[in-house]
Amino acid sequence: MQRTTSVMDIYAYPDQSWSAMNLAGFSVEATDGEVGTVDDDAYQIGTDALLVNTGPWIFGKGVLLPAGLISRIDEMDRKIFVNLTKDQIKNAPEVDETNWRDQGYRDRLGGYYTANRPAGPDYGATTDTTVR
Repeated sequence: MQRTTSVMDIYAYPDQSWSAMNLAGFSVEATDGEVGTVDDDAYQIGTDALLVNTGPWIFGKGVLLPAGLISRIDEMDRKIFVNLTKDQIKNAPEVDETNWRDQGYRDRLGGYYTANRPAGPDYGATTDTTVR
């Protein structure tokens, strides 16, 4: 039986113990390499998503990465692993710091990630990808 992913559960940590960790400064590793670091201000947004800086201030941008996308965390090396490619993260909408708490904005953002999330034993099929 495949697991169905919704926009709502994409914001839940796969391992609830991770929600208590201070992940600021950890690097974020996509399936094809490092994509950025968790911003020091990440905990202003709460514990259900991470604010990730994708590069130098001229070329990078900030993206909101829902906690449900984390596949594992290596505390020793200070790395967070996600099952997305660098392009999937870099092509995500830039975080709108004025609206990130708005549920409609978070639903639309979650829709982007659920539409681009791989199907497989860890994630199952995605079904709730259209957000209006």
